Amino acid sequence: MSLARRLGWRIHDHLVVRAVLGMLLPVWLLLLGFDGITAFASELDELGEGSYHLGGALLYTLYTLPRRAYELFPTAMVLAALLGLGALAARSELTALRAAGLSRRRIVRGLLVAVLVLTGLMMLVAETVGPAGEKQAQALVVAAKSDHMAVAKWSGLWAREGDTYLNARQGLVRGEGAEQRVELSDVDLFAFDPDGRLLSITAAKRAEHRHGEWTLYQLTRSHFEEDQVRTERLDSERWPSELDPQVLSLGTSRPRYLSTRELSESLDYLTRNKLDARAFASAYWQRWFYPLNILAMLMATLPFAFGTLRSGGFGKRLMIGVVIAVGYHLLMRQLMLNMADVYGIDQRLANLLPPLLLMAASWLYFRRQV
Repeated sequence: MSLARRLGWRIHDHLVVRAVLGMLLPVWLLLLGFDGITAFASELDELGEGSYHLGGALLYTLYTLPRRAYELFPTAMVLAALLGLGALAARSELTALRAAGLSRRRIVRGLLVAVLVLTGLMMLVAETVGPAGEKQAQALVVAAKSDHMAVAKWSGLWAREGDTYLNARQGLVRGEGAEQRVELSDVDLFAFDPDGRLLSITAAKRAEHRHGEWTLYQLTRSHFEEDQVRTERLDSERWPSELDPQVLSLGTSRPRYLSTRELSESLDYLTRNKLDARAFASAYWQRWFYPLNILAMLMATLPFAFGTLRSGGFGKRLMIGVVIAVGYHLLMRQLMLNMADVYGIDQRLANLLPPLLLMAASWLYFRRQV
């Protein structure tokens, strides 16, 4: 017996799913195109920095498209559901299905199954192609804009300060404007003399680049002398830096661009070393609650899609989708996540509460309309 029959798949399920998915691809490509063009345009201002040229900016944008597709999928899915069901309503096909005795819940059941399958595929993209593309884009920009920095696939960020080479497995940009700083964790520094002889190796739990200088925390330094190795331990140390903080920030991985495995490893490391892990915790739990947010947004739009049987058309359905998607993301979900960061609310609760509230409100409204 096929999977479709086991799920109770019927001809009306094919009708609804085909109508919605037929809208999904053009809507998704349109959103992705606008986002990609905007990203490419923002890179044009940086042409000429080092060897960064037009081809590099285009390649950088292409590398980031898988991650952008993942982030735009929820909005594209909401708009496609509105437009697809609206098209069925305009042709009176939804009316015919209701006249045949099908409830609204039964009409959309097949659609929800298809959405869950596509969501699973997008989560796979977020774990594989997305992070890989971001790392390639990051390495391309850093290599083109700076002769003193590089991003390696396995060993992370490398930077040069005079005769000292710095390596960090991961980093994070904090603050805005003049207060922006780059924080690196698990840092190693290799100091050489002008003849290329290794003078010392320094291991620090954390390094911070701010206001034109580095600050190392909890460091251990081994000095290589002619007949011995001398070790010293310091709580902190500073030294001037000539690195451009804007270019340095390009070498750090944004938490939301990492895979779940990388986020989990970073969280474990930061927690064990009692470092600030809020940004990584937020990105980690947002990844796990991604399907629930899509389901909540879809359930919130379905009553309005059915409500267009007699009133409204393309413009109304499109406006409803934009208002729900943007309003939910900015006013409800993002506000809760920001409050969680400020007031120390558990990230699981902050990610769970908004979709549950939206789903509850949608279910009550949908129930009244059945």
